[in-house]
Amino acid sequence: MELNNKRQEKGKKIAEKQDQITRIDEDHYLVKSQSNNKQYDVIATENGWTCTCPDHCFRQVCCKHIHAVEVSLEIRKTVKEQVTINEIQNNSCPKCHSTNIKKDGIRHNKNYDIQRFKCRDCNKKFSINLGFEKMKASPQIITSALQLYFTGESLRNTQKFLELQGVKVTHKTVWNWIRKYTNLMEKYLEKITPQVSDKWRTDELYLRIKGDRKYLFAMMDDETRFWIAKQVSTHKNTDDVRPMFRESVKVAGKKPKVLISDGAKNFAQAHTKEWYSRYKKDQSIHIRHVHFKNDMNNNKMERLNGEIRDREKIMRGLKKEDTPILSGYQIYHNYVRSHMGLDGKTPAEACGIKIAGKNKWKTLIQNASQS
Repeated sequence: MELNNKRQEKGKKIAEKQDQITRIDEDHYLVKSQSNNKQYDVIATENGWTCTCPDHCFRQVCCKHIHAVEVSLEIRKTVKEQVTINEIQNNSCPKCHSTNIKKDGIRHNKNYDIQRFKCRDCNKKFSINLGFEKMKASPQIITSALQLYFTGESLRNTQKFLELQGVKVTHKTVWNWIRKYTNLMEKYLEKITPQVSDKWRTDELYLRIKGDRKYLFAMMDDETRFWIAKQVSTHKNTDDVRPMFRESVKVAGKKPKVLISDGAKNFAQAHTKEWYSRYKKDQSIHIRHVHFKNDMNNNKMERLNGEIRDREKIMRGLKKEDTPILSGYQIYHNYVRSHMGLDGKTPAEACGIKIAGKNKWKTLIQNASQS
């Protein structure tokens, strides 16, 4: 028992040091030896963790390297429970900022009603519609349109749905909502750093933009499936994708320890020029050759590509390279859409970013407007 406690203490010390544990995937870790330059494989099996170190192999005990991985995983869980984007409550007067307010009737607009308030301190009457000021449609209608569009409906099908709800708008109006609120949320979310893992994946797929064949390059976190960055280019294997690599580091606040891609030369060139380091502790491993029969396949990336292809088919191609549709779908993928592979969580929740409230679109828009 005393020896086991010592192993736990040593494992904790290893986990608290930087660059001692390298994550290959969710079931495979490399832990540095504390006495030489070796690295030991710690692998999850049906019977628990195994390690290639002599202590575990010969004594069949839970070694310090296994304890280090367990402590590291607990630390990651603790760290990821930090950022919560809360709903905005209408609880203060815009003039004197007093919270001593009361309800004062309903303001009737053409398409919806909104609650009015009165401040007991300064007697100011006001209504709060943060993020949706001067909009003829209600927040519920606008966010419903965003949800419908990014789940696969066309602009005109979304318009027809709104007409069934008694709201008469054109498909151009729906497009203006998408453009306005995508730009608003994108600027707000740039300030929040997702806690992604150390293993990323990158791939490309072709799109039609103005009838021409283009390529969308995307960077995704392996563990959380968070879509980190994107880039639209003309050529598949020759265009410089370093801007996407730089954007990925800017968004995540770090570079990965492992990058998986296909055999495209531009991925290898960008990795060498942007993430190469002569110091071993700062090295980023690039796995180029993808084996589809083992755990180094790129199926997770192909799943994201499939989502985007399904979205593009409805639109029959994109109209311009800097379209807000790709950014809007990136927001939907990361912050709104739940994933079965993440036990019903969104990638943002897996990264420690929780969006409060049933209507995540409304929460994001209100916080973006307030900031």
